[in-house]
Amino acid sequence: MHRFIFGMLIANALFVNFSAASAPREVLSSPRLTIIQPRGVQRGFEHVITFSGSNLSDAEEILFYDPGFVAGKIEVINANSFKVSVTVAADCRIGEHVAQVRTKTGITDFRTFFVGALKAVDEVEPNSDFDKSQPVELNVTVQGIVQNEDVDYYLVNATKGQRISVEVEAMRLGNTLFDPYVAILDSKRFELASNDDTPLALQDTFASILAPEDGQYVIEVRESAYAGSNACQYRLHVGTFPRPTAVFPAGGKMGEETEVKFLGDPSGVMTQKIILPAESKSEYGLFAQDPGGVAPSANWFRIFEHGNAFETEPNNEIATATAVALPLAFNGIIETKSDVDFYKFVATKGQVFDIECFARRIRSGLDPVINVYKSDGGSIAGNDDSRGPDSYYRFTVPADGEYLISVRDHLGRGEADFVYRLEFSSVKPMLTLSIPRVERYGQYRQQIFVARGNRFATLVNATRVNFGGEIVLDGNDLPTGVSMHAEPMAANLNAMPVVFEAAADAPIAGKLIDFTGKHADPKQNIKGGFFNRADFVIAAPGQSRYTGKDVRKLAVVVVDELPFSIDIVVPKVPLVRNGEMNLKIVAHKKEGWDEPINIQLPFKPPGVGAASSINIPKGKSEVLYPITANGNAQIKNWKIFAIGSANVGGAAWASSQLTPLEIADSFVKLEIQRASTEQGKDAQIYCKLSLTTPFEGVAKVRLLGVPPKVTTTELEFNKDTAEIAFELKTEAGSPVGKHNLVCQVEIIKDGESIISRAGTAQLQIDKPLPPPKKPVAKPVAKAPVAPAPVPAAVPPPVAKKPKAKPLTRLQKLRLFTKQLKESQALESDESKK
Repeated sequence: MHRFIFGMLIANALFVNFSAASAPREVLSSPRLTIIQPRGVQRGFEHVITFSGSNLSDAEEILFYDPGFVAGKIEVINANSFKVSVTVAADCRIGEHVAQVRTKTGITDFRTFFVGALKAVDEVEPNSDFDKSQPVELNVTVQGIVQNEDVDYYLVNATKGQRISVEVEAMRLGNTLFDPYVAILDSKRFELASNDDTPLALQDTFASILAPEDGQYVIEVRESAYAGSNACQYRLHVGTFPRPTAVFPAGGKMGEETEVKFLGDPSGVMTQKIILPAESKSEYGLFAQDPGGVAPSANWFRIFEHGNAFETEPNNEIATATAVALPLAFNGIIETKSDVDFYKFVATKGQVFDIECFARRIRSGLDPVINVYKSDGGSIAGNDDSRGPDSYYRFTVPADGEYLISVRDHLGRGEADFVYRLEFSSVKPMLTLSIPRVERYGQYRQQIFVARGNRFATLVNATRVNFGGEIVLDGNDLPTGVSMHAEPMAANLNAMPVVFEAAADAPIAGKLIDFTGKHADPKQNIKGGFFNRADFVIAAPGQSRYTGKDVRKLAVVVVDELPFSIDIVVPKVPLVRNGEMNLKIVAHKKEGWDEPINIQLPFKPPGVGAASSINIPKGKSEVLYPITANGNAQIKNWKIFAIGSANVGGAAWASSQLTPLEIADSFVKLEIQRASTEQGKDAQIYCKLSLTTPFEGVAKVRLLGVPPKVTTTELEFNKDTAEIAFELKTEAGSPVGKHNLVCQVEIIKDGESIISRAGTAQLQIDKPLPPPKKPVAKPVAKAPVAPAPVPAAVPPPVAKKPKAKPLTRLQKLRLFTKQLKESQALESDESKK
C-alpha cells in the first residue's frame, strides 16, 4: 500500500535555523523523532509546534522538505522534546509535509505533519452522546481523540441546499492503526451519508451532502470497530468545501494548460483549467476549489510527456473501438456494470511499449484488467495486478498493423468516478539510489551524519531497471567542508561503499540534497536520484503497511566532534580465494575517554565473509577482524570500510577510510591422495603442488582437523617444490573412521601472511585385522638324527632399496581385500580340520 505526497514535490527544500536557548545542553547522540504535535496546523498563521522523541535537547535546526515555514527560537522541554514557534505561509501547500531535526550531535528520522486551510478547534468532552453533541462552526478542523468504544458527535447548522462536507485524517496521521468511520445525521438521527474506507483516502474517510432543509446536522466520528486509544488522534475537517472523489482526465501533458472535471461532489461536476508543471512529477495532486472552499486533500493526477486522447462511447465492442493515435494517453471511465472500453491503434513491427493502466494509483475505485488483441480480435496478452491492483504489460509489436486494447473492472463493476488512463511509453532505463535499512521498520542510519574531523560511511544501493553497467555517484552540493569518497559500483553489484569525510573546521550544519548517480558511460545518459520509504503504521510484523512516507532528498549534516575515530591498517598482501586474513582496526581515543567500540564491516566483496561485528574492548585501541574468501570470490581490487559505534550519550558513529582490499587467486593448490591405515600404524598423505603465483622464500603447510591421538608435523616448501608427503602416526586408541583434513598454506610476503586452504584430504583409520588362528600340531614319527650341517657361505651384502612410493588409496584397498581373503581362507581350512 502506497503513501502519497499531497500536491507536487518542490525541487528545493527549505532549511530553517533558529537560535538555541542559552542554557547548556546535555550531549546526546543518535537523536530520534517520533511525533510532531499538533498533527496539523492552519496555513497563514504562527503555531507552537512540539517535536518529541529522544535525545533532542541539543536540537539546532529543523529541515523542512518544502518551503513555507519559518521557525523561531527553540525552547527545550526536556531531554526528549522541545517546542518552537513556526510561521506557516498563507500560500503553503495544503496536505502532508515532512520535517527532520538536526541536533548538534546527529540527525533524526523524518516525520510528517499536515497543513490545512481551516482554523483548528479542540474536541471538548463530554460529546459521546447524540443529545450532547459538541457545537462547532462550519469550516473548521476539529482535533480529537477516540478512546475505546468512544463515539464523538459534533453539531453544525446549515441551510437548505448548503453543502456539508466532512473529511477525517486519522490513519494518514501515522500515529497508530486507527480506521475511522464518519457519518452525517439529521436532527432526528437519520443517517444522510456515511463512509468507512475510500479509494481516495484509503483507510481514512469522507462524506458530503447537500442539506435537505434548514436546521441542525450531527457529525459522528468513531473507530470503525468501536476501538480506540490515546494514540487514536484525528483531524475532522467540517465545512462547505468541495469533496470530489475523482478528476477526469487523471493526467495531462507537462507544461500545458489542461481542462479537468472534478467528479463525485454532491453539487455536481466542477470544471477547472490548470497549468501543469513543466517537469514530470511522480506524485502530484489537484485541489478542487470553489466559493465554498478548497478540498482538504488532493485528487491524484499524472504528469506525462504526451497529450490526451479520450474514449468515445459507445466503445464496448471491438467493432466500435475508439481510434487513438500513439503516443497519446487513453482516458476513460468504466461507468456502468459490465462496461468494457475498447481502443484501436496502429503500431510498427519491433516497437516495444510499456503499457501502464493507472487507476488505483490515482485513487480511482476501479480494479482494472487490460487485454491486447490483434485487429481480428485474436488475443495477444492480458494483465490484471502487476502494479498492485493496477495493470501493466510490456508489448512487443509482432507486425505492422492495427491492434486493440480493452479495459474493464476485475469484478465487472462500474461507477461514474471509475476513471483510468492508459499510458504507452517506450522502454526507458531507470536508476534509483537508496540506503539499506538497519532497522526493520525504522530509518536509523538512513541519513548521513559525519562528525567534524571524522568520517561516516554507508552502503548505497542502486536499482537498475532496463539497463546494466557500472554506476558512479555525484557528490555535488554537499554541506561546506564535507567530501565524498566512492568507487564506481561494479556492474554485477547493487550496493557500494561510500565514505563521507568532514574537515576539522567544517561548520556544524546540514542540508537536504539531491543525491544522484549516473551510468559510468556518459554516452548512455542514464541518471537517477535518491529514494527513501518510511513505514509509520504496520498492522503486525510482516503484514500490511498502512501508512508511511516517500522522500527523494538525502539529509547530510555535520555534527560535533567525537572522542574517537577508527582506521583500517591497509593490508600489504591480498586475501586469496579459500583464504583468510585478519584486518587490523585501530581506534584513536581522546585522552580521558575509554569506552568499548563496536566494529562492523557493512560491505563485503562477493565471496568474502566476516562476523557481523567485533569489539574493541575498554582499555584497548585495536582489534583483529577475521575475514575469509571462498573459492569463487571475485578477483578484483576492492574498497571496503569499517564503521564503529560507541556510547557517547547514545550511539555515536564513525567510520574508517575507504580501504583497498585485493582479492586474488590462491598462490598454491594441492592435489592430495586419500590415505588409510590401521590403529597403531603409520600413514602417509601424498600431495602434488601446483603453483599459480610465484613467491619468494619458504612457505609452510599444515594439516588441520587431525583427529585425537594422531600426530603429524608441519612441512615447508618453496616455489620449486613439486611434491610433499605428510607422515602421520596413529596409536592403538586413535578414533576409527573417516576423517576430513584441510591443508592450510601460509606464505609470507612483505612481512604479512597469506593464508589459504589449498586442498582437502581424507584419512581412514581402521581396526587391525584379527590374527589368524594357529593350526593344531599333529604327532609325527621320531626322525633319525641328521648329520651336522655344513656351514653355508655368507652371501654378499645387498644394497638397501629406496623407500617405496606410498600406495594410492585404490592400491591400499586392493591389498586390504587380498589380506582379508587370505585370512578368511586360512580360517576356513582350520575349521574343516
